[in-house]
Amino acid sequence: MNIKLKTAPVKYPVTIGEAKSHLNIDLDNTADDDYIKTLISTATQTVEQFLYRRLITQTWYQYLQGWPLGDRVVMPFGKLQSVTSIKYKDSDGDESTFSSDDYIVNTGSDPGEIVLGYGKSWPSTTFYPSNPVTIEFVCGYGADGEDVEDNILHAIKLTISDLYENRETVVINGYSAQLIELPTVRNLLIPFKIYEF
Repeated sequence: MNIKLKTAPVKYPVTIGEAKSHLNIDLDNTADDDYIKTLISTATQTVEQFLYRRLITQTWYQYLQGWPLGDRVVMPFGKLQSVTSIKYKDSDGDESTFSSDDYIVNTGSDPGEIVLGYGKSWPSTTFYPSNPVTIEFVCGYGADGEDVEDNILHAIKLTISDLYENRETVVINGYSAQLIELPTVRNLLIPFKIYEF
């Protein structure tokens, strides 16, 4: 799948205060704040990659090589909030916008979908040879992450804690382990993982 981030989230789902509280670090102790901020970013990205989700509101482009064979496009990352536009280029590189009157944005399913309206069809054209269809969409649990499930937030905190306490490779029974493979973190995340992609 060909995707590109347009607008990154402005914050993370776990604040530095919440991370420090989980780590039993006094809020007034700022000695490790920069390091903890890095761990929050790393833990969030690790969890997002495992889940194939994006947690805080952000805007992406999805590029398609043509229209789908059926009447719908399943969107990546889950928690689809909106579709800004669907644009497509003809063989000359001229860009047109597919009218939003011709499709329905289904944010009620997870992952969300773009579905052709009743009696509608995808525009007929000879496509530009590379990434002719561009879908701009917004996804995430909200700008502040207020609706992120507690399991996911706790998994991020556990990952932060593991990274903070084990600044070298984690070893379990003599074997190196990735943090996301630790049983507790994995078990917290499995119910929310997207497998369609």
